[in-house]
Amino acid sequence: MKTGHALQLPTKHRWPSTLAALRHPNYRLWFFGQATSLTGTWMQSVAQGWLVYQLTGSRFALGVVSFAGTIPTLFLMLPAGAVADRVPRRQLLLMAQTAMMVFAFALAGLTAAGILRTWHVGLLAFGLGVANSFDAPTRQALAVELVEDRRDLMNAIALNSTMFNLARIIGPAVGGLVLAALGPAWCFALNGLSFLAVIGALWLMRLPQITRPARTEPLTTQVAAGLRYILGNVLIRTLITLLGVSSLFGLSYVTLMPVYAVDVLRVGETGLGALNAAVGVGALIGSLLVASLGQFRHKGMFLTAGSLLFPLALLFFASSRSFPLSLVCLALAGFGFVTQNATNNTLVQSLVPDELRGRVMGVYSLMIFGTTPFGALLAGALAQALGPTAGVAIGAWITLAFAVRVLFTVPSLRRLEL
Repeated sequence: MKTGHALQLPTKHRWPSTLAALRHPNYRLWFFGQATSLTGTWMQSVAQGWLVYQLTGSRFALGVVSFAGTIPTLFLMLPAGAVADRVPRRQLLLMAQTAMMVFAFALAGLTAAGILRTWHVGLLAFGLGVANSFDAPTRQALAVELVEDRRDLMNAIALNSTMFNLARIIGPAVGGLVLAALGPAWCFALNGLSFLAVIGALWLMRLPQITRPARTEPLTTQVAAGLRYILGNVLIRTLITLLGVSSLFGLSYVTLMPVYAVDVLRVGETGLGALNAAVGVGALIGSLLVASLGQFRHKGMFLTAGSLLFPLALLFFASSRSFPLSLVCLALAGFGFVTQNATNNTLVQSLVPDELRGRVMGVYSLMIFGTTPFGALLAGALAQALGPTAGVAIGAWITLAFAVRVLFTVPSLRRLEL
């Protein structure tokens, strides 16, 4: 009896609280597989932008390729969420990840053969956007199936943010070295190989058998049912709207970072790298904090704190003319944004019924991927007309005003405990 008890303790306490979700084998496979794949994705992003600019010498072409990769999400993300509620989610993810791998290898092959043209990059970016439209909501919906203990769900979502921010720091750095030493084709090829890690992880998972009822109604009917649920649930509606406002108006500062580095702070390319790194460091610290407080019950308070800190930090950044102060402000902005969104994701995942999870997470993902290009366009237009400070500050004021409105008009959200 004593020996058996001694054998059980290491299994139960193998991971510290910050890494609690990693005690679940399925999530552990997903974490390391997806971390590898995301690093490859950032490597490809660096090489693709460099290659397009080398081919065209046009900043507009960079925008066109970026738009080509984003536009499918506006039309496909919602029906893709409905598909995620109809078919096995692992199977759908395997198909999406395999398609992304094929696109990466195609890009590598065309580049290595010396026949790549800009329209090839745009077409493959469009295909990647289609695959991502199915991948993003399905990946979000699958999260709850990867941890057997729902108390570890917030920790798992926070670790996903940690994974993303680590890849955002490591991927571009490694991509730049590979690009300089071996050329862009190798960046694309290594990204293609990185998908094998997450595809292998998905195959190795032992997921619970979930029987989904056969659905014969059209996808449009299912999408409408998901939208009705969101609109009729005050908490879910508020959480998703809060995410949309933060992404549309708050994240617009990213577009203007080069302007701040060159014209406002006058710190050049090196300073621009430091400004971006500050955001990543703050986001990484925030995701680790949220992960360590995965079983903290007052999640509504945590969400409220992050939703206020993010725009406040941006307002100070907008008016800062000091490089060190700007670094601090951006680190706080990254911290606040991840704190808000990791908690937001946890609350949505905990409150939504499983039969609607894919559709709700489709809308949730659309609030991230679908609003970003419009926020960038708005920030650029404001900066062109009124200056970069106004471009950042106006978006931050709108984000702050909405967060304050939520604070007073939906008090049940800040008091929410899970």
